[in-house]
Amino acid sequence: MRLITFQYRDDVFTGVLRDENIYPLPWSDLKHTAAAGMVAVEQAAAAAQPLPLANVRLLAPIRQPGKIIAIGLNYMDHCREQNLTPPQRPTIFAKFPTAVNDPGGEIRWHPALTQAVDYEAELAVIIGKKAYGVAYGDAYDYVLGYTCLNDVTARDLQRDDKQWVRGKSLDTFCPMGPMIVTPDEIPDPHQLAIRCWVNGELRQDSHTSQLIYNVPALIAICSAAFTLEPGDVITTGTPGGVGVFRNPPVFLQPGDRIEVEIEHIGRLQNTVGPYLGKQA
Repeated sequence: MRLITFQYRDDVFTGVLRDENIYPLPWSDLKHTAAAGMVAVEQAAAAAQPLPLANVRLLAPIRQPGKIIAIGLNYMDHCREQNLTPPQRPTIFAKFPTAVNDPGGEIRWHPALTQAVDYEAELAVIIGKKAYGVAYGDAYDYVLGYTCLNDVTARDLQRDDKQWVRGKSLDTFCPMGPMIVTPDEIPDPHQLAIRCWVNGELRQDSHTSQLIYNVPALIAICSAAFTLEPGDVITTGTPGGVGVFRNPPVFLQPGDRIEVEIEHIGRLQNTVGPYLGKQA
């Protein structure tokens, strides 16, 4: 099943996407969809009048997640491009929910704040029900589905702050979507091609089998420390090929087009908008 959040005329809805039609759901937030149960979702979709996909604007599928839990250094090829030993435990940090951006949304920043903005294609896991102390073998029971995410990062802030939260959390720095694909369509999230293009140039080309800590491990490790709630997002790390480790480094500029694609999920497209404020 493919779940979306969308704007139709002046209102925001959730729905099920099938082919090129949307079947609106009675829940205004996909965080509540899992609580209703997939049988109820199927019944609601079956009773809905379809809307053509071309008539709506897709929004981030989870518009206001309670938490965005991000994992760093979680692909073998990303560790190799930095000449780093894979971490002995997951590197966990947060992106603020105010960073969430829609498919097609502009990524923007003030040039006096950062001049080293980078892309990071990532597979994101959406939590479907409250989870604390989840065993590894039970982890998939708590997954609503999967989506694409771009963990946009100000590398200079990340470096100078000696921690990652500010450089990862600027407004617009978390594009997400275009949809959530439920586990019935993705039984194994570790068998997906993941790619990123900038202005049509392929920059990242990897596979989720390269994950160091897989999805059940991340859910078990995170839920051992803090409660996961419906709509929380765990973004699982980026593969090799980011701009900062190219030779020479290449950072995003106004007008750039970034496309993140994950097999069986779709393609998340965003552009870099004009600088905020007066250019420094």
